[in-house]
Amino acid sequence: MDLNKEMTPPILPLQWNSSYISYWSPMQPEEHITSGYCWFDYGKNVCRIDGLFNPWSEEKTGHRLWMSEIMYPGTNESFKSKVAYSREHMDKQSEFSEEVLNDEIDPCHELILMQDVLQKCDAQYQGTCEVLGFTADIWHFQRPNSKGPATYYLKAGTNELLRMVTGDPNVLASVRDFPNFNTREIDPDIFKHNPLKQE
Repeated sequence: MDLNKEMTPPILPLQWNSSYISYWSPMQPEEHITSGYCWFDYGKNVCRIDGLFNPWSEEKTGHRLWMSEIMYPGTNESFKSKVAYSREHMDKQSEFSEEVLNDEIDPCHELILMQDVLQKCDAQYQGTCEVLGFTADIWHFQRPNSKGPATYYLKAGTNELLRMVTGDPNVLASVRDFPNFNTREIDPDIFKHNPLKQE
């Protein structure tokens, strides 16, 4: 494809969900690969992300952290449920023990991933490559407020997200892969906040 031909960046589907895999480029010995699941409904301006927090230092905190976060920018609220997993030894056999932490409500001004992020940030088309076995369109842009570069990879000719790379892979970048991106209807109950910790 002629890279000089102007292309309009796509917007993400009105509603989508996927498992995700989170890792770093380049990976350091102390870093982890984690996974989780996310749901986005732009029509209702809400999203939910469940998974092990990454980055998170077990060495510094003494535990790994699982979190479920539901973001409601319309009411300026983010609901977080957390479970800490700790073990007696990190360098030899031991068992994890879990502790349900207090639920939290934080301010939330916008969804963590906007539907029109590529258009708002004036993403530039950079050709194609292979991602997760698919031919992917490459869209590169600078994040607002001098937060640095980002590159999104979408299944070629579609608005289906395959990979997000935030940062410069030559220095340090956060990578998130979406191996089973789909637009199946999301049950509204997914976005209901039910406190995890029982009083």
